Amino acid sequence: MAAKAYVLIETAVGKTKDVVAALQNQKVKEIKTVDLVTGPYDIIAVVEHDDFNAIGNLVTEKFHPVPGIARTVTCLSIRVP
Repeated sequence: MAAKAYVLIETAVGKTKDVVAALQNQKVKEIKTVDLVTGPYDIIAVVEHDDFNAIGNLVTEKFHPVPGIARTVTCLSIRVP
């Protein structure tokens, strides 16, 4: 079963569109959606991978290096049978 997470992203002032473009241009198959949102976060991305540890690696390797990202919060989705 695939692990799923919501990555909540805060961006530097004026960098939100650049961050969205950078994440979408990476063409990483595990990044399912990247959406601009209103509220305390600027972007919410949905990611899926084979396991939870891989999601952590994905966030640190593909999200954190993107210029303009100030902070991320990763919320793992828990499925209840």
